[in-house]
Amino acid sequence: MKKLLLHRVLLIIITVVVVAMSVMIFIYPPSIFPDAAHGFQVMRSMEMGSGFNRLVTPSQDDITQNTSLFLTWWSPGQYLLPYFIESALGLNTGHATALTVFLLELCGLAGFYTFFKKTGFTAIISALSLVFIACQQAFITPYIFYNGGEILLFGFEGWFLYGCVSIKKTGWQLLVFVLLSGWLGFLCKSSFIWMYGAGLLCIWLRLSAINNKINIPNSFKNGVWLAIPAVLSLACIYIFFLSKGENPAAVSSGLKFNWQTFSFPLGSPIISGFSVDEIMHGLLFPTFTPFLTPGHTIVVLVFIAIISVALIAAIIRYVPKNDYRLFLMVFYAASIFFFSWAYLRQMDISYEGRHFRIVGILTVPGMIYLVSKIKPVYQIMFGVLCVALAFTNYAFFAKAYTFNKNISARGTSGMAQEFIDQPSLNYIMNLDRQNKQAIFVFVSADLPLEIANNRVINIDPLSPGDEIDPEDYTYSGHAGPLYILLPVNYAGKQAEMFMKFFPGYRAFTQQKLSAGYILYSAK
Repeated sequence: MKKLLLHRVLLIIITVVVVAMSVMIFIYPPSIFPDAAHGFQVMRSMEMGSGFNRLVTPSQDDITQNTSLFLTWWSPGQYLLPYFIESALGLNTGHATALTVFLLELCGLAGFYTFFKKTGFTAIISALSLVFIACQQAFITPYIFYNGGEILLFGFEGWFLYGCVSIKKTGWQLLVFVLLSGWLGFLCKSSFIWMYGAGLLCIWLRLSAINNKINIPNSFKNGVWLAIPAVLSLACIYIFFLSKGENPAAVSSGLKFNWQTFSFPLGSPIISGFSVDEIMHGLLFPTFTPFLTPGHTIVVLVFIAIISVALIAAIIRYVPKNDYRLFLMVFYAASIFFFSWAYLRQMDISYEGRHFRIVGILTVPGMIYLVSKIKPVYQIMFGVLCVALAFTNYAFFAKAYTFNKNISARGTSGMAQEFIDQPSLNYIMNLDRQNKQAIFVFVSADLPLEIANNRVINIDPLSPGDEIDPEDYTYSGHAGPLYILLPVNYAGKQAEMFMKFFPGYRAFTQQKLSAGYILYSAK
């Protein structure tokens, strides 16, 4: 009775935390992760009349014309769900995004809780697992930066796993589940494809095993049952989406082996599960001042990989939950294979813990089960570690939320704009209202959301010393007023380079909008 009461108390606490944080971001919506910001630009194009999933921008060959690009680099769910909520409820983008985060966080927690219980864990272990998941920075991040596919995938993964473990036999239910889960998962995030394969492998192994041994006739029959809807699902994804453009897996720079190629995927249970990569702002490629030297980072990474393998081995050996162990082994092995191959080929996939979140989450209930079986002194040490993890990550939330609330600028979208100040944004929005044929140029992918009446060109930030091909950035022709907004640290050679990207314009004028931003104009 006490355990039953305790797990209910934990679930209530988690729900209250999610609701409270969701109310906070509904009042002051979050900013946007760069990947999702590009998707929101497609949403903006669709709102202005373009076709499905098409990004409409001025043409580089002739700036008087538009070019329409079918965006395949990111899956469309990251903007379609907020777009649907925005349209259905008449909200601005910020409030629609806040509701999206709220719904998906709750949906994800419910899905994983249901999956953990389905694989044999008690209610208290499952609830404690949710508490640990809620302490991860990956869980908190959407309340600060809307990260699009990451939060959508979290909301879907647990239910996908539950569906995989619930299927006991072949039939029409299996066909429908495999077909629809492929489409829904890809709609959430394109990287779901490898998880899709891992999940189907789990289904095949479970259906084909008799007395823990693979039955050959059964395995062939079950393989056909799975292959038909899976091939149909993937074929539709390729024909109607991926074939229309490039994606991260399509870009390769040749083979290159280094220590992180295999160590990072091997270390994913710790790197992702304990927010190591997020807390260090990038373990291998830190955003800010690195915590460690490159040499020390590799040593730490190899050590983390060894500990992770030992943890997975201990869970597989001592946790008596066959279905759970199968899913953990298959997903861990699949992630190692997929990402090691991707890193070996130098695909455009970053070394970030967020890519391995499903592995970190799957590790949690097994780890907590092991902790429940060890001596109290070690349980206390683990509890202290969890408290420290929660304190660090929620302190990060408090600091970042305060920044979004008090410092970030806000325009018509309602989203927190961290790459512009309020006076500069007010001036830009006023220019947008006064013009109908102007072109605005930004170096931040989220600022186009504040432009309602004119066309926008977004150029990714360029660092001093970057080697570029000017032809990749040149926009020929002349079409109405041109406004280039740049941070003050771009003044000089970088600003001159940006103005040269538009050879049809001359006699640029400069106007310092604030202490942080300069507007370069040409009419």
